[in-house]
Amino acid sequence: MNETVIDVIVAALLLGGATMSLAAAIGLTRFPDLMSRMHAASKPQVLGLLLFLLAMAVEFRSWVLLPVLALCWIFMLLTAPVSAHMVGRAGYRTKHLRPELLTIDELDDVVERAQQLMFEASEEQAAGSTDADPKVDDDPGQEPDGSYYTGELSDDELARTRAEAETGKLPPGRSREG
Repeated sequence: MNETVIDVIVAALLLGGATMSLAAAIGLTRFPDLMSRMHAASKPQVLGLLLFLLAMAVEFRSWVLLPVLALCWIFMLLTAPVSAHMVGRAGYRTKHLRPELLTIDELDDVVERAQQLMFEASEEQAAGSTDADPKVDDDPGQEPDGSYYTGELSDDELARTRAEAETGKLPPGRSREG
């Protein structure tokens, strides 16, 4: 192929990739809310990178470079939607969105039900409900007498533990190894 034709193809791919990147940047600064900004950041970015990688493949014309370029694009395809999903989810949970711009809010019922369950659980806890499972230790650091285990033994407890260890009589739950 003629070098001039290859240079024109590479230039077109680079300009297309730069245009997509510019569209993403403009969308990030101009769109009104988190959800549309997130869309602007993820969609054109993936296509822009593909165009840049294709330009590199055409320019260098090396089979050794193709797997590396393909791997770069595959990683972008895998990570961009996941990161956009996580940003959108965090934005929804922290109310960083404008509901009037949403056509359909599919999470509204789910969030409302979760809030209702949390409210009911806090009411039960405030009412002093004793329906708790006795096998579940709600505070694993608390001893049965109400004190908290700090990991340090007083001199008396240390002497008693050593004496019990020497006689072979250890309290339940303790072993010779520690």
